[in-house]
Amino acid sequence: MARAVLGIIGGSGIYDLPGLENVVQKTIVSPWGEPSAPLRIGEIAGLPVVFLPRHDKGHRLSPSDINYRANIDVLKRAGVTDLVSLSACGSFKEELTPGTFVLVDQFVDRTYKRESSFFGKGCVAHVSMAHPVSPRLRIHLAAAAEAEGIAIVRGGAYVCIEGPQFSTLAESLTYRQHGYAVIGMTNMPEAKLAREAELCYATVAMVTDFDCWHPDHDAVTVQDVIRVLTANADKAKRLVARLAQDFPREHEPCPIGSDRALDNAIITAPEARDPALLAKLDAVAGRLFGA
Repeated sequence: MARAVLGIIGGSGIYDLPGLENVVQKTIVSPWGEPSAPLRIGEIAGLPVVFLPRHDKGHRLSPSDINYRANIDVLKRAGVTDLVSLSACGSFKEELTPGTFVLVDQFVDRTYKRESSFFGKGCVAHVSMAHPVSPRLRIHLAAAAEAEGIAIVRGGAYVCIEGPQFSTLAESLTYRQHGYAVIGMTNMPEAKLAREAELCYATVAMVTDFDCWHPDHDAVTVQDVIRVLTANADKAKRLVARLAQDFPREHEPCPIGSDRALDNAIITAPEARDPALLAKLDAVAGRLFGA
């Protein structure tokens, strides 16, 4: 079995990871462009951990400006096997109040301005996204939350909008009627790209607000979000520390095949594959193409 390396993507309010020891800041060059920030590579309780702030320090990048392909590529190059996304979100359910953590199990992609695949002209691949979240990673996160006394809800669909504007009331009511649990702006195409890179992926969606559907709460504002972000960030850091402490030191094969997602995904015949694209796929798909 391969050594487990835990990757953490910090969303809004999480721009560093206190508790990370023996830290080395590393800039990894990606053929897909510039990632959000240099990686912070270290360990927690002896487990290798790689941290990337999604929006960069100071929240420099909007959701649409993030280079999701470069982010996933450099995490893969750093050896990450299991990737946890920490993401602020709005809630569509009365019981999912601000401060609640949700272990998302499904995604709905409403983005439209972002590059959503490593593959394309010259090498076409179709990975399965039926079950986009690694079940074992969700189990480990739930156990860590329980051990830390952090309230966490298992399951729920996350709808990802383009942003950067918050939803209209009509949109918010529609998403609520569809039965979605939470709304955010960053987990797509991140989850799709993680699957293409054969990384086990899970999201901790941290509720900051009720979007704008709730008749008893004002429409969401940045000031509202920031007030909850600090408390959520403190809990998220505790959650990560406990997760790392108890995490298996060897990578567990994913029961839904996240870590072998490309086995039956490549449809382009070998003689039709573009060598230039294959060269860019050296980290993401090197297992298949011999890089």
